[in-house]
Amino acid sequence: MFEFFQKGGPVMWPLLFTSLAALTVVIERIIFIVRERRNRRPDVVEKILAYVERGDVDNAVKSGQQTQDFVAKALVYGLTHRQQSFSNALLLAANQELKRFSQGLSTLDTIITLAPLLGLLGTVTGMIHAFGLLGNKELETPTVITGGVSEALIATAFGLFIAIVALIPFNYLNGRLEDARQEIEDAATYLELLIVKLTNKI
Repeated sequence: MFEFFQKGGPVMWPLLFTSLAALTVVIERIIFIVRERRNRRPDVVEKILAYVERGDVDNAVKSGQQTQDFVAKALVYGLTHRQQSFSNALLLAANQELKRFSQGLSTLDTIITLAPLLGLLGTVTGMIHAFGLLGNKELETPTVITGGVSEALIATAFGLFIAIVALIPFNYLNGRLEDARQEIEDAATYLELLIVKLTNKI
């Protein structure tokens, strides 16, 4: 392994650090997604909406206060701050929940862009070094240059590998973020309609 990184040149060490950072983010995010999925309580969300539909806002809040379901938490926050600005309270709660889902995505996005560029940098510097051997009078065989070029290409291959592997969980996590956004928006829109209906009755 150490020999492999030596062949790729000094830029291989930043690439190694980049790959470890990507792996750390992916593992943490997968654990987060699993935990959030386990905490999902669609029945609690339905109960909150059912209470509001009957005009019992207090029980709606109580039924959702103990849950860790991110949709229910957003709805409860909106209901408890409805006297100030219900729509803004819902929007703020939704943004707070979605912010938790988006953590780490910017890091992965940066790594996907940065890794191939670092690999390309390693290849360019490696080729400069390889072709610099042409000025060496002790050069006996062209294989020294071709070997140097092939070693330089290791950095690009490694950088592309990191970007390709990181792209898969990045797209998956973006998908989960959009799913969470849709779930919150659907529940919040329905809740707003119920609150408007309840207000008109009063």
